[in-house]
Order: sequence, then C-alpha cells, then structure tokens
Amino acid sequence: MSHNQPRIAVIACHVLMDEVEHFARGLPHVALIEYLPQLLHNEPARLRGELQAAVEKCEANPVVDIIALAYGLCSRGVEGLRHARCPLVIARAHDCVTLYLGSKERYAEYLKTHPGTYWYSPGWIRAQAAPGPERDKRLREKYSLQFDPDDVEYLMEQEKLWTAHYNRAAYVGLGAEAGESPQQAEHTRRCAACLGWDFDHVAGDASLLRDLFLGGEKWDARRFLVVPPNHGIQLTADDDVIRAAPLEGKE
Repeated sequence: MSHNQPRIAVIACHVLMDEVEHFARGLPHVALIEYLPQLLHNEPARLRGELQAAVEKCEANPVVDIIALAYGLCSRGVEGLRHARCPLVIARAHDCVTLYLGSKERYAEYLKTHPGTYWYSPGWIRAQAAPGPERDKRLREKYSLQFDPDDVEYLMEQEKLWTAHYNRAAYVGLGAEAGESPQQAEHTRRCAACLGWDFDHVAGDASLLRDLFLGGEKWDARRFLVVPPNHGIQLTADDDVIRAAPLEGKE
C-alpha cells in the first residue's frame, strides 16, 4: 500500500456497521468512519440531509482526501450531495443488497429470475426491520401505546399489504468475521415459512465492499463512480445506475 495513498473517510449506513468495521480494519488510509441511522431510505429527504451534514463534517477535517459512501442510490437519497473539496466515491448500486452480492449485474440477474424477492441481511435482522414475527410483535407493541385496539388491528392489516408483493425471502451475509451467523439464515427461513414465502440462502461476495475501502486502482468505472467536487450523483436510465453531473451554478 502506497504511503502517498489518499486518506479516505467512510460514511456508512449503520445496517452495515459490522461489515464496514471488518473490511476497513487495518487499512491505514481509512482515516475515519461516520455511521448514519438505518431505515433513512424510507425518508429520502432526511437521508439526503444527514448525508450532506456528514459530507460537510468530513470535508472540514484536513486529514480527509476522499469520501467513500457505503450506500447505494437508496431511494435516491444520495442524489445532489454538495461537496467542494473531496471527491465522493460510491458503488454503482441501487441499494445495499448490491454490496452484499458483489455486483449490480449479479443483483439484476437474481431479481430477473426471482422478481418477488425480499432481502434479509445480518444488520436488517438485528434491527428487526425485515418482515417476520419479531417485527410484527414490535410494531403491535408500538401501535398499542398510541392507538385504540381497533386502530391497531387496522394498522397491522395495512402492514401486511405491502408484503403481498413478495414471495421469496433471500438471506445474504459476508461471513462470520463480518457479523454473519448460522442463526440469521435460520431466522430468515422461519420468517419465510410464517409469511408463506419461498426461502433462499444466497452466498455473499465481499469484493465490492472491500474494494470500496481499498481505493485507487480498485475503483474501476464499471463498478464505482468517482464524483468530482462540485458535481452531484444522478440516477441514470441504464445499467450504469448513477452518473456524476455538475451541480447547478457550478459548471
């Protein structure tokens, strides 16, 4: 590893904390890591705001040369981030599942074959954020503190509506050292049975997440987008997923 390698700040979703800690460990050019709360993809404007604050914090740190985003497009929450000094680098990915599978091509091929797939990963299971008995129990307890019993039942029925679009629970992790355990795959299998879905245990591929932190020549244009200062991330309508475009007033 070159002593002159640019120093990287990583901004990551908390759902990937174990994986980020493992694959960034021992890399002297990774200067700092900032975590943001998970589930922010459900609130894209809030995600964008918190990412913007984190980018500004990293840019204000003189030891940082480049900012790596351990995110995908994530409900377009990464679009339009402003940065004046440090380039941003991000994997060409719609969401974090691509980071588990190792490439956008592998993700697209799986969904082409299995379009009704809901993905489970170690972080989402720990947060009880994926469909299943534990999530239902947590939501019922939460609603019971705020609403009458009839309203609770109505809200629980509404929760079931969006799961009707899925028919498969796929579990993917990146190995025991990155926070994966056999119990998580079994948990996913139980959730699938409870929901009446098929189950699949998909082998993870850590290459994309690992190379995001290694930097330099690992950031090939097919897998990664390097965004120059005063440019923003934009969704594309092709297989590139995202592109860099000058921000308004910065051409």
